[in-house]
Amino acid sequence: MPRSLPTPVDDALVACVDGDPAAFGPVYDALAPVAYGSSLGVLRDPDHAAEVTQEVMVEVWQTAARFDPSRASARTWVATLARRRAVDRVRAEQSRRDRDQRDMDGLREVSEHDVVAEDVERRLEGAAVRRCLDSLTATQREAVVDAYYGGRTYREVAERLGAALPTVKSRIRDGLGRLRDCLGVARA
Repeated sequence: MPRSLPTPVDDALVACVDGDPAAFGPVYDALAPVAYGSSLGVLRDPDHAAEVTQEVMVEVWQTAARFDPSRASARTWVATLARRRAVDRVRAEQSRRDRDQRDMDGLREVSEHDVVAEDVERRLEGAAVRRCLDSLTATQREAVVDAYYGGRTYREVAERLGAALPTVKSRIRDGLGRLRDCLGVARA
């Protein structure tokens, strides 16, 4: 079915092909409300519709050469662009919400189960380590605690305890061996 004669807006859009900003002004004034109305009909949110309208009008400016007045009017072309872009935005937003919901559901499942299990395990391990530390000699316990819980180097432990470095290293090595045996950790 042949299309009716081009409208002044159609002619103005064709005139924008060369990138003349003055030619685009009337096109924008005539077609931005069309883009906004089409977007708002899909999105139902004025802010999102305004964003889509801006994106569509930039696209119209950049791709004016694609407009074919023999196929559709400028109004129809812009309404179609706006509708498609609004539908894409709805789909992208829904996809983001679904992804966020899956992430939250996964975190909830992991955190509800793991938090309790990890807390119990940490308390049991802590009690076992304290019991095993109590089984060390006082000098071994002091050297191990300074090095591993105090964050000190072997040299710093030696200086703090007033002992020779090789002696401190031996105390720590022997203490760690006894801890490993007490905790039932297999040797690698």
